[in-house]
Amino acid sequence: MTETRYDVAVIGAGPGGYAAAFKAADLGLRAVLIDQDPQLGGVCLLRGCIPSKALLHAARLITDAEDAESWGIRFEKPSLDLDALRRRKETIIGKLTKGIQTLAGARKVEVIRARAQFKNATTLIVTGLSDATDQREISFAHAILATGSRPAIPGSLTLNDPRVMDSTGALDLPDIPGRLLVVGGGYIGLELGTVYQALGSEVTVVEALPRLLNGADPDLVRPLQQRLQRRFKAIRLGTSVEKLEARNDGIAATCAGPDGQTTEVFDRVLVAVGRRPNSGQLGLEQTKVQISAQGFVQVDRQMRTAEPTIFAIGDVVGEPMLAHKASHEGLVAARVIAGQQAAFDATIPAVIFTDPEIAWCGLTEEAAKTSGQAVKIAKFPWAASGRATTVGRHDGLTKLVLEAESGRVLGMGVCGAGAGELIAEGVLAIEMGATAEDVAASIHPHPTLSETVMEAAETFHGQATHIYLPKR
Repeated sequence: MTETRYDVAVIGAGPGGYAAAFKAADLGLRAVLIDQDPQLGGVCLLRGCIPSKALLHAARLITDAEDAESWGIRFEKPSLDLDALRRRKETIIGKLTKGIQTLAGARKVEVIRARAQFKNATTLIVTGLSDATDQREISFAHAILATGSRPAIPGSLTLNDPRVMDSTGALDLPDIPGRLLVVGGGYIGLELGTVYQALGSEVTVVEALPRLLNGADPDLVRPLQQRLQRRFKAIRLGTSVEKLEARNDGIAATCAGPDGQTTEVFDRVLVAVGRRPNSGQLGLEQTKVQISAQGFVQVDRQMRTAEPTIFAIGDVVGEPMLAHKASHEGLVAARVIAGQQAAFDATIPAVIFTDPEIAWCGLTEEAAKTSGQAVKIAKFPWAASGRATTVGRHDGLTKLVLEAESGRVLGMGVCGAGAGELIAEGVLAIEMGATAEDVAASIHPHPTLSETVMEAAETFHGQATHIYLPKR
């Protein structure tokens, strides 16, 4: 068994892992990137963020064509070439993963496609993917664990039937079912439900909680829910799926909700109720690394575990399970290992890529109410936006959560077309300590959706140009 020594060994080549390895190399450290997948990029690029956004773009083309009728523009009903759609998705994935491979080579980051387990706090055993006897030892000064997460399917919904899918299976587009049940009203369920509905499925969403997207403020969710209620067959809140049963004519789902128990048959079922960390079978018991009851690796703000030589980042360390959070954590870990002063203390934006999109960052209105923090909410409805009206998407909302006395920006939320592109302004405002006056005094181009941020800020001190608020 041969042994190789590295300054940094990164396990997992997702957006956190490759960002960490690249940064370590940029800082002069010898880095190796280890992953079980033949392609680099991790779940986000291969089975998550990128393929889902590619399919959401295709869905948006279809719904935009439908919406064009209100402008007097009529298209024929689109025909769907599912093989071509799959190929386009795979082409996008292939191009991006090749780009990561090229960047790894340019930085002289060694890439090993193998399984990795800790032998001890300074040694990894890597095993060949096709030959378990092909093993080598890697010694390291520091390791970064970036093994990500996987879809979670509760035991009660586990059915050995290909018609029951997790998010990975749904992204493969096996077919377009006539009747699709989506279990879970979170971002994964709603995004994929949006895709399948646009492609021709009759979609029913079942959510155990009393509302969709429980982490987002209700007023941001409302425009999306109203649009989905028009497009989906049904959205059933406060309802749980108690049993799935395979039948010749489909999957029978027994649900319990406000109206009692019902059973309905679907052609396919997508279970999207969350993800669980990949922290098992890594040999962590051979180290001092601590794992929570939920399986998350415990770290401090510098991404250090209880084992001084081992760091951890991304989904495996906990919520929110977002690619950009993992990437930032990877940069922090690499800088700390290189001896720089760094810690994770950043505003994390979240984006739901439905239609309309929902995005938020910093303090939410709901969290402010719960904590009792004195805030003022400044809102601007998109019905008063010239740009939103010209593109026929005036159902949105932009709001700022402001410190009551100073007007300092503590949070921002947007629901509307392109919300994911607008939210970065809120992140910057929070990080820079900007006030409502700063945002309002920054000239935004007209006519744009970005003006809604400026005019929301204007309301903190009184009136915005395009809305009138009666004085109390």
